[in-house]
Amino acid sequence: MIDLIKKIVFTGVGLAALTKDKIEALGKEIADQAKLSEKEGKELLDELMKKSEESRKEVAGQVEKFVKESLEKMNLATRDELLDLEKKVQQLSEAMKDQDGKK
Repeated sequence: MIDLIKKIVFTGVGLAALTKDKIEALGKEIADQAKLSEKEGKELLDELMKKSEESRKEVAGQVEKFVKESLEKMNLATRDELLDLEKKVQQLSEAMKDQDGKK
């Protein structure tokens, strides 16, 4: 019975989107309805929290990968490339000042 409830919750609820408070409320509600012992209820809650965190990390990784791939396709300069260009512009600017001072 508990395994069935877990499967329903894990597949039927987007755990990545749930807050800790909502997960605790959901776990308590399921435990009450299934008449779980305190220990079983705690185990269910712990597993819900763990799965939620795993889901959150997975979603974050997928979003990061998508954004990175999208930026690469757009052929945009990276932060490091922009900083390197900024340094080169500064060096050229200083070199030009030196050239103007020698004239």
